[in-house]
Amino acid sequence: MNGLGDDPLTCGAALRRLLDLLAEGAGAEEFARPAAEAREAGADAAELREITAATEVALRIRRTLSQHRRRETELTALFDTASDLAALRNLDAVLRAIVHRARLLLGTDVAYMSLNDDAAGDTYMRVTDGSVSAAFQQLRLGMGEGLGGLVAHTARPYATGDYQDDPRFKHTFTIDSAVGEEGLHAILGVPLMLGPKVIGVLFASDRSPRTFSPQEVNLLSSLADHAAIAIDSARLLEETRAALDDLNAASATIRAHSAAMRRAEEAHDQLTDLVLRGGGADEVAAALADILDGGILLHDADGAELAATEGQSGALPAPDVTASRSSGRAVERDGTWVCAVLAGPELLGSLALTGRADLSDADRLLFERAAVVTALLLLLRRSVAEAEERVRGELLSDLLSSTGDPAALTARARRLGVTLTRPHSVFVLHAEGAPRHRLLASGARLAQGGLAGIHHEQVVLVLPGDQPGSRAQTLAGQLAQTLGAPVTVGAAGPAPGPAALAAAHAEAARCLSALRALGHTGQGAALADLGFLGVLLGDQADLKGYVRRTLGPLLDYDEQRGTALVATLDAYFTQGASLTRTKDALHVHVNTVVQRLERIGRLVGEDWNSPARALEFQLALRLHRLSRPS
Repeated sequence: MNGLGDDPLTCGAALRRLLDLLAEGAGAEEFARPAAEAREAGADAAELREITAATEVALRIRRTLSQHRRRETELTALFDTASDLAALRNLDAVLRAIVHRARLLLGTDVAYMSLNDDAAGDTYMRVTDGSVSAAFQQLRLGMGEGLGGLVAHTARPYATGDYQDDPRFKHTFTIDSAVGEEGLHAILGVPLMLGPKVIGVLFASDRSPRTFSPQEVNLLSSLADHAAIAIDSARLLEETRAALDDLNAASATIRAHSAAMRRAEEAHDQLTDLVLRGGGADEVAAALADILDGGILLHDADGAELAATEGQSGALPAPDVTASRSSGRAVERDGTWVCAVLAGPELLGSLALTGRADLSDADRLLFERAAVVTALLLLLRRSVAEAEERVRGELLSDLLSSTGDPAALTARARRLGVTLTRPHSVFVLHAEGAPRHRLLASGARLAQGGLAGIHHEQVVLVLPGDQPGSRAQTLAGQLAQTLGAPVTVGAAGPAPGPAALAAAHAEAARCLSALRALGHTGQGAALADLGFLGVLLGDQADLKGYVRRTLGPLLDYDEQRGTALVATLDAYFTQGASLTRTKDALHVHVNTVVQRLERIGRLVGEDWNSPARALEFQLALRLHRLSRPS
């Protein structure tokens, strides 16, 4: 039995089975069965190749969906952790939640956290999840001992696929015994940083050997940052309570400090809630400026301005965040406070606060917390942008490859706000001296109501409209100004529906190649704008259109006045540009020939007899003769 009835497994049935497996979320090994069953059923080689290719596509789709689900799970965990911090009341509960989420997200057998004991000069186990060994749960490590001691000592992440056999770490009997009793092999540890100081280590470990990816290191580092904030907030709250108990004489100062702490908590809650409700960068900047009573500028990692409060846009370039990034704290430079926006070790951007040279410690901490909330905002924006870019890019590839049912493609486009029932033009872009990802990003900003993506290693735009030539020239100018480099744009269209877009893309690609070959770098055009070269390169040559574009002024003049300018020009070229032979062929006086040629020059341009244009006119005249009745 093949699961599809008693008939032999056909190619179509195999493809349907692959779709069913995707819908069921089947394991990767299940996807090999349709091909095997088709082979057993006697499918021919062509069908087997098609089924094999479809299997590879299905597996790629499954991997992409798995990656999307994993990213979604990671972002949810980060948001949940941020919510825990916003409602911080019990430090132990928050740390347990962070350790538990680290174990779930990285899929490890055990996760745990150790904190440094400055008085004893070592580090001790604070929270565990998944541990079964009492000795392991009570373990203490000297600074520099074992993997955790090395992380705590160096403030750098470390990972090992099999700890017991890894010579990089200082092994001790106590540590090795506890690790062996727990049965651990693979261990990843990242530091808990409070400013430049390491206060502990967050671990994820497995009871079998494995390799930890850079993405897993970054994710665990982000959770470690949240844990450090929770510990810092709890420490500050404890200090406040102690001050209230011990310093009754300084009640006014204590009340002010308490009020500042409440303000920090409320601000943190407000900003976190704003991000979780879908607020944008401008809203976060406005809220933070109102809280801190200053001007706010937000830049991305490349130095591009993302948001600014009123009067601050362009006030200063992207600040240097080297000192803030290395210290993990806000720093003051020439009256402006700067804080790096980080997700683990990754720099996402920077926050700048102006007008507050005398920033208090409480406001400085609030500013630093705002950078963490801003990191969540930028991570969410990036995730959404990447997801939308992938969806639009997949649709664009399917359209330009003629993959899928046109009705289904039209429906997919409609969900993205693109109406393919309207005429669309295709534009293929090439930038000189600018990276492709920047060209794509700039093109996508201009693709309102259309699509932008990479197809066959080229940046392609599909935009509504029926004037591809003029639109291509406009795009070339806009993109060159944005990128600071010449951009060449080949265009084709308009395509009346999704089925015609693949042919339009091929024509636009040929047009781009022609523009670059002709040395027209930095220009935009369609094949129709390239004269006879466009006719030669066109997939379905518009000969009548070419004749009309070239000889139109002369044909109209002859028709309106009963003259013979077209015949005169034809005879002139036929007789080798000889006035004498031309007047004999036409049976007119030579002065008549000269006057007619002067009239032709006024109608089509004085350069009509230049080599390039003469070739175009001769080709158009030949096509005109062929199109006339014999």
